[in-house]
Amino acid sequence: MWTVLALFFFCVGRSQGLNVDVAQSQTSISRRKFVESSAIFGAVTLSPRGATAAPSSIANRFDSDVLKLPPITAGTKFTGHENLVFPEFMEGEWDAVQTLVSTKAPLGLKFIGGPQASLDIAQKTMDEQAKRVNEQVNLKLRFVKTNFGVVEDRAFNLRSRLDSFAGKSVVASVNYADVKESNRASVLASGGKEDDPLTTTLVYFKGPAAQKTFVISHGQDPLDNDDWSGYELDRSIFALTNNSIAPPVTTDTEVIYSFSKVGSDRVEGKIRLSGYLNPQSDSLYFEAQNRAVSLTDYTLTLKRSDNN
Repeated sequence: MWTVLALFFFCVGRSQGLNVDVAQSQTSISRRKFVESSAIFGAVTLSPRGATAAPSSIANRFDSDVLKLPPITAGTKFTGHENLVFPEFMEGEWDAVQTLVSTKAPLGLKFIGGPQASLDIAQKTMDEQAKRVNEQVNLKLRFVKTNFGVVEDRAFNLRSRLDSFAGKSVVASVNYADVKESNRASVLASGGKEDDPLTTTLVYFKGPAAQKTFVISHGQDPLDNDDWSGYELDRSIFALTNNSIAPPVTTDTEVIYSFSKVGSDRVEGKIRLSGYLNPQSDSLYFEAQNRAVSLTDYTLTLKRSDNN
């Protein structure tokens, strides 16, 4: 939700692609990897009430390298308080360790080479990612209880992921934005609170850049004892905020989650980021045929923070 976005350069590592001066340092951002925090968990707008079930088990999407873009559900749900509802055991603040374990380009390198399918950019991206395999990133994550269920504190988590994966403070501000599926007026009218998290976020970086992320699809498997899986598809628009004439970059990233409660204060999980091409930005969009062009896998260990 890189991702997103998600979405995810600061979360998955420095790759080649779009150059942006962030926090007074020259940073090279891969459009396909930027999604990550906004991942990495980034981010799932689901609701157990009326949520559309995925066509097959979401947990199985970790086992295949051939993934198709989930159906887009944005524009079909108008409760105004759609959000990912996590299991009750996720409530609270957590000390998390996220570890990159695998990165793949299942359709070939050219599909991750940016808008013009540059093989040079693609190879540099994969080389940078390979250096970060088994690298652990420590971060804080928070999930809050609302009248609609336990949801992630997106503003808190997004800042935490972006700063933690960058290894320094790169976020100036994170704000929520109203959309039909999730907006403040509808949340309050349905019995929610003024500080309940929404699903659309707007990030301003300390350098001349901003990113807006929308949830355009979501689903989940039924809770199986202490095991839970869910996904969301995030659309992120990344743009420079200076006088640059570079057009905005749009990325679509599926964030797949699997969490298991292993004790009252510990959760083990894994996250898969599946990158898809977007017709607004990618010359190979039709050739990809809605198949994932990048797969990035992480393990995640959550230990309940002493702040709880």
